[in-house]
Amino acid sequence: MKKVLIANRGEIARRVIRSLKKMNIETVAIYSDADANAPHVYEADEAVYVGKAPSSESYLQQDIILKYCKELGVEGIHPGYGFLSENAGFAKKVKEAGIQFIGPSPEAMELMGDKLSAKQAVKGYNVPLVPGVDEAITDVEAAKKVASEVGFPILIKASAGGGGKGMRLVNHIDEFEEQMRMAQSEARSSFGDDAVFIEKFVTKPRHIEIQVFADRQGNVVYLFERECSIQRRHQKVVEEAPSAVLTPELRKKMGEAAVNVCKACNYEGAGTVEFLLDADLNFYFLEMNTRLQVEHPVTEEITGTDLVEWQVRVARGERLPKLQDELTIHGHSIEVRVYAEDTLNGFIPDTGTLNRYRRPRKDMARVDDAFEEGMEVPIYYDPMIAKLVVWGENREEAIEKMIIAINNYQISGVKTTLDFGKFVMMHPAFRSGDFDTNFVKHYFEDPKVMWEMFKDEKVALEAGIFQIWKDLTEKANKNAASRNITSTWKLHAH
Repeated sequence: MKKVLIANRGEIARRVIRSLKKMNIETVAIYSDADANAPHVYEADEAVYVGKAPSSESYLQQDIILKYCKELGVEGIHPGYGFLSENAGFAKKVKEAGIQFIGPSPEAMELMGDKLSAKQAVKGYNVPLVPGVDEAITDVEAAKKVASEVGFPILIKASAGGGGKGMRLVNHIDEFEEQMRMAQSEARSSFGDDAVFIEKFVTKPRHIEIQVFADRQGNVVYLFERECSIQRRHQKVVEEAPSAVLTPELRKKMGEAAVNVCKACNYEGAGTVEFLLDADLNFYFLEMNTRLQVEHPVTEEITGTDLVEWQVRVARGERLPKLQDELTIHGHSIEVRVYAEDTLNGFIPDTGTLNRYRRPRKDMARVDDAFEEGMEVPIYYDPMIAKLVVWGENREEAIEKMIIAINNYQISGVKTTLDFGKFVMMHPAFRSGDFDTNFVKHYFEDPKVMWEMFKDEKVALEAGIFQIWKDLTEKANKNAASRNITSTWKLHAH
């Protein structure tokens, strides 16, 4: 595979380009009107225009993308995440065109892309499921009966999608009918499919996901877990690896269950198996994402791997670079997603020009981004500006490093979630590890609490920030030589 087209934009396009360049593979970028001057366009060896700013007229134009692949002699397509990354129809077209899709087979994507078919597939592989019904329901009265049998509170969930769309929490039977109709309506408008199913609502749930990888030789591994419980609108904002609550025994059980999910669908490539973990540390299969995840950098940081490189090698038919007994956890990593959002106003997206955009120093943090100072944050796409990632010898050190990195990340012109990221790092619930997916609901109902916390922190910060960073840097330098892995992103960060 000598030439690969990246069917995506933004920070993931740049991130894929960096790995491909390292592997001496030529890169082709695609861009819309809104991204004509975007960094990923200039960093690729070639770039082609695919249409107007709306993604439906550019990044989702399958036939135009495939036309350019044929014209330019492209041998592989990396879909990134979002857009066409989990579109089984597109993966099939790519395969029929004689081009290698850098991801799983269309059949595996189709099976795991529907939550109900995924549940059916893993049933026979000893993978724990949330109590509920694993078949689509459209009749309200029949659904009401099922909900009563499962016991309230329950969740009504769309079968065909994710991201919190088509999901409704129902606490009492009196509100069931209205909530089901709302869930079906949202599912229909978001995914073109109003199929829903019912699950028992797990109280105090943690969102734990396992990174998996499989090759064509039958090898399947898990690269440990990511804690993704800090969310707003059912979407992740802060991720870390490993989780603060998993024991080695539980980690092994969840890892092996994730491997069984791969076996249930004859999986190939990178994937993520998502689980709910309850207050008693029981875990339940949620779904499988058949692509690379936004939060993959924390896994790379603790394992010393380049997961995009792994994807390419598997797509070329090579064996996995490491098998299970060769994989170990080193240290702790945290990622804060930097969104152009107004945290004090319900995390609504913000747009504008980045009047000032200065990243923290490379020795402070890894920054995966897609912007430069003076660029505009467009309204057409996801409002994520960057992913801010740190690594520490332990969780406490990683938290302190993240606070320092946030304080050294200068962005003006748009509102961002940086302050919220710092609020999380400083909050006693996060620092103790005693939190769940209700963190925002419990601790951020009144955003003014953030500024009260920062008022006290400012005094301490000004007095001790330099000494803290100096101590951490000296410690990191001392240990760099003794670490038996080297994160490629320490060497290749932009």
